[in-house]
Amino acid sequence: MGREVSESCVDSLLTEMVSTYCNRFYANKPELAARRIEAIGYQVGHQLSERYTMERPRFSDHLEAIKFICKDFWSEVFKKQIDNLKTNHRGTFVLQDNRFRWLSRISIDPSLESAESQDSSTPAESKAAQASSMHLYFPCGIIRGALSNLGIPCAVSADISNLPACSFVVRIKA
Repeated sequence: MGREVSESCVDSLLTEMVSTYCNRFYANKPELAARRIEAIGYQVGHQLSERYTMERPRFSDHLEAIKFICKDFWSEVFKKQIDNLKTNHRGTFVLQDNRFRWLSRISIDPSLESAESQDSSTPAESKAAQASSMHLYFPCGIIRGALSNLGIPCAVSADISNLPACSFVVRIKA
């Protein structure tokens, strides 16, 4: 019998972690907050990958490992598979999730949206989009940590196309 944690507990933990790092620890340094959140995700992904591949043989190539992440690993963590996987066959993979669980319950602070509409000098990336993108550093770290444990060094970034849809871009390091 496997140990499971309530989905609402994980959602609350992620929300509080992002809030604490962004608003308390690194309030004036969002890049440091993002780096720390991603590092925590890396540790989680590394440990989960270790647990989920304990009984499996090593993967023979990158594509096989990425398919494992999209099917088995994603199913264990998010209770569904990745919706779409694309590759350029040169070390770049795009994992598309059309209803990413951790973005489906995010609500944006109305004060961010009203401040954005009043201030015409806001950059192209709105404060609201930046706030929701901070929640993606943790899953990026999870993916990077899992692949690192499988012997695949990579860089992972995320893109929010239309909430709650998002895509994760995995670039394998040579």
